[in-house]
This record gives sequence, C-alpha cells and structure tokens, in this order.
Amino acid sequence: MVLGAFFILLEVFVATKLFVGNLSFNTTSADLETLFSQVGAVASANVITDKFTGKSRGFGFVEMVNTQDAQAAIERFNGAELQGRALTVNEARPQERSGGGRSSSGGRGGGWSKSGGGRDRRW
Repeated sequence: MVLGAFFILLEVFVATKLFVGNLSFNTTSADLETLFSQVGAVASANVITDKFTGKSRGFGFVEMVNTQDAQAAIERFNGAELQGRALTVNEARPQERSGGGRSSSGGRGGGWSKSGGGRDRRW
C-alpha cells in the first residue's frame, strides 16, 4: 500500500534587524515604532537603556517584517532628523562575544616560564 505524501509549505518570515543610532535621550520605543511603521510593518522596536539608571543609551533596534521594508527604512531614515538629532540607520551586525577583559590565567601571568621565574621545574 502506498501512502500519499503531504507537504505543508510554510512561508517563513525572517525579520531584518536595524540599528538606529544618535537617538535623543527622550526617544521611546513607541516613538521608533511609530516612525518606522511609516515605511512598513514593524516586528519590534526597542530603545536600549542603562540597566542601572534606566535612562536611554542613545541607540536602539527596530525589526522590520521583511527585507524590502528594512531597505526602504534605511534609505528614508538614515540621516533624517528625529527630535532634533540626525539618525544613523543601518542593518544591525550580529553581537560579538566579548572576552570579559581577563585572560585565562586571571591576568596575573602565572604558570611556568622558560626563564625560570624563581621556580624550578623538577619533573
């Protein structure tokens, strides 16, 4: 007996994340969503804030539902003025992992050295 195969084709929407810089410290996530919705569907808009003070850090991210709307937003809003500031808008790069500023030896040198360093290797 041969069973028929059923395939479900799902159209997957991948949001394009945009970096938005040089924001006024008074700009809210709602302001960004309102602005960027002028060129297309916005999946999300977030102004990045300091985790201790809660104040804006002057930049944010907007996710556009499709790449055409994202490109239109870059062309329209890069260099445009919002609340007295010229915006920087470009496609966001993936976040780079930071090393945390310490080496594996704790930043103190440690370990054995060829010059001896005051210790003898005896094995």
